[in-house]
Amino acid sequence: MVTLNRIYTRTGDAGRTRLATGQTVSKADLRVEAYGGVDETNACLGLARLHTTGAGDLDATLARIQNELFDLGADLSTPPKPDEAEGQVLRMSEAQVTRLEQEIDVLNAALPPLASFVLPGGTPAAAALHLARTVCRRAERAAVRLAEAGEPVSGPAMKYLNRLSDYLFVAARFANDRGAAEVFWSSGATR
Repeated sequence: MVTLNRIYTRTGDAGRTRLATGQTVSKADLRVEAYGGVDETNACLGLARLHTTGAGDLDATLARIQNELFDLGADLSTPPKPDEAEGQVLRMSEAQVTRLEQEIDVLNAALPPLASFVLPGGTPAAAALHLARTVCRRAERAAVRLAEAGEPVSGPAMKYLNRLSDYLFVAARFANDRGAAEVFWSSGATR
């Protein structure tokens, strides 16, 4: 269990923070941006869950995902090392990615096929899930920038972010009365 007795430490006043390894970096560091995006995604899911209370499996899955996003933040805030022993550091797993894929398939099976692009909106739950999806995509882009800069990022962490945004898209469709309340893009309708 984590114990936080003091919330403010003043150590970040000069724009610096520490990774989980203790290494001091800029608050604008690509790694901080990546796990910060994960934190933003988690906050969006908290907002979405205000609208999924009583939605059974959907709300329970979102609650589990919120917990997993803390795991993902821990993973991203701890640069992998080549000699790292399995289980030495909290990392995302392939099993977590596979579970998201299975959950996407279950939700998607209850939806009509897409005939057009979906506009974010519809029910409050769907709108909030679409917002979470776009924030998740931003976190994913930050993780990609981190990896492209030559910084190590665990493979399952990258996959989880990509799959999560897919899950949130399908969950938003599901929250729109299983597709019945979806709002579709009408190409060139206002020309």
